[in-house]
Amino acid sequence: MVKLAGEVAARTATGAAHYEQPLSERMRTFLRLEFLYQQMLYNAEKEADWATRATISSLLEILAILSRGDVRSEVLKELDHQLGVLERFQSQPGVDNARLAALVRNLVASREEIGRIGSGFLQPIKDSEFLNAIKHRSAIPGGTCEFDLPEYSHWLRQPIARRQEDLNRWIGSIRPICDAVSESLWLIRESARPADQMAINGMYQHNMQKDANCRLLRVSLAGDSPLFPEISGSQHRFTIRFLEWSTIDSRAVQTGHDVPFQLSIC
Repeated sequence: MVKLAGEVAARTATGAAHYEQPLSERMRTFLRLEFLYQQMLYNAEKEADWATRATISSLLEILAILSRGDVRSEVLKELDHQLGVLERFQSQPGVDNARLAALVRNLVASREEIGRIGSGFLQPIKDSEFLNAIKHRSAIPGGTCEFDLPEYSHWLRQPIARRQEDLNRWIGSIRPICDAVSESLWLIRESARPADQMAINGMYQHNMQKDANCRLLRVSLAGDSPLFPEISGSQHRFTIRFLEWSTIDSRAVQTGHDVPFQLSIC
């Protein structure tokens, strides 16, 4: 059983707040990679040296995840699974074949690119003495300040174009995997249609069908809602409690009101 207060929350342009809960270890890894990858790309475009520091920090965290187990193999398995799902749609009536073909091409291209980089795709980053020094000192609070890593500080003072040249080289090593993860998660999210639900007195429970292959839950609330969901569950059943938040100095409590929300079981 897993209990997390909405492991991933995102706000869309429409103002809805989405809270996601992984129900498998693969989804947990993928969501964390997506989170770090988006954070890294966001900061990599900014000129401030603080943003570059944040980029390096995200890069090293991604490296730590990718170095545990065979994430590359898991990504390839997921791409194969998604290709199988899309191929089954080809024979169904009313399908937009042009869009379907484009999705299949994207997945095939991702799979081929991951095949080309091979199992040693992390080696260029692992062999970087510069990054290894930062990684080693990052374990110490404040360990990457100027007097600890003068070379790092000097590099951070270089023009943004020079820093981005190095960043792009390191990011390029992990981009095929991270892009494939992002593509897979998008397809998983799009595979389920949101359904209107009601949490009675702030509580909602659901038992999965035996043949269900649920890997991700997605709860949507109005963007201005004072509530957030706490999701506890597995691939067999799950419970959602909606908590009222007031300030950081008081503990959130379960609401006593009925809560309308949208639920996607992906």
